[in-house]
Amino acid sequence: MTNYRALRIHNDDQGYRTRIDTLPVPEPDAGQVLIQLSHSSINYKDALAGTGRGKILKRFPLTGGVDAAGIVVASRDTRYREGDTVIASGWGMSFDHDGGYAEYLCAPAEWLVPMPLGLDARQAMILGTAGFTAALAVDRLKVNGQHPGLGPIVVTGASGGVGSIAIDLLSQQGFEVVAVSGKPACADWLRRLGATRILGRDELPGGDRPLEKAVWGGAVDNVGGAVLARLTRTVGAHGNIACIGLAGGAQLDTTVMPLILRGVSLLGINSVDVPYPLRAEIWQRLATEWRPKHLEDILTATLDLDALPEAFERLLAGQTWGRLLVEIRR
Repeated sequence: MTNYRALRIHNDDQGYRTRIDTLPVPEPDAGQVLIQLSHSSINYKDALAGTGRGKILKRFPLTGGVDAAGIVVASRDTRYREGDTVIASGWGMSFDHDGGYAEYLCAPAEWLVPMPLGLDARQAMILGTAGFTAALAVDRLKVNGQHPGLGPIVVTGASGGVGSIAIDLLSQQGFEVVAVSGKPACADWLRRLGATRILGRDELPGGDRPLEKAVWGGAVDNVGGAVLARLTRTVGAHGNIACIGLAGGAQLDTTVMPLILRGVSLLGINSVDVPYPLRAEIWQRLATEWRPKHLEDILTATLDLDALPEAFERLLAGQTWGRLLVEIRR
């Protein structure tokens, strides 16, 4: 094949838009790897980039998609050979470098992770950046001393990709998990994933005082804004909050009192430029002892490249849940 299809994001005198373009298959430069892709996924960041509602991309046109998995077809790096199955996620993909919404991806070798035994490309992309981020959050919580004895873990934005996978991971490791979601129809689904209780967005306990009654042992927050501020006031002594998302706002209006008087730790989770050793370790855990028990339940839709623009709109409108898998069909 000399040409390939890609979902390209354009921003020019015709406006901000996406379309399927046909491009020549590139030759990898020194240190790069050419991958024939089979799967990708849709994350919140992808929807922001694809619609222009978030200032994500640094150049145009650019192929979208922060996740990719497939088979190496050419390599100019000794770490990878033709036929290897690899995962690519984060780094500069769909930021200042072409991403995974395409039949081929040429990327620096240091961005890649070999597919661990126990996962294939489809399963890896059901997890994708969302699963990697959720596992990274659980790792940070545990490294910082979180354990089931501290009390229940509350997961906000629970019906999204990160939230749903975090529920599965935490529950299988012995934590009592309380899910906060604005989608009542997802309640039974969240319980199947491992949540013991479901709260609506307006049912989150606590008020606006610097310290409120301690309710949670810790938290995984996908919302930010006022929700994260309330969590800082209601997490108990020596608990941790993994801060992941900002769908509810980037501003944080709180005080240092919970951090000082209760020893609460606010842990920022950045999944974009995680160094290779930790990145490979997290993927290995996801393939083995941390493998989600409900991976197929977490997958709620499978799409092709042509369906992506409409899926972006539905995700931002709150009409999706769980994980959206992209199959690269030829």
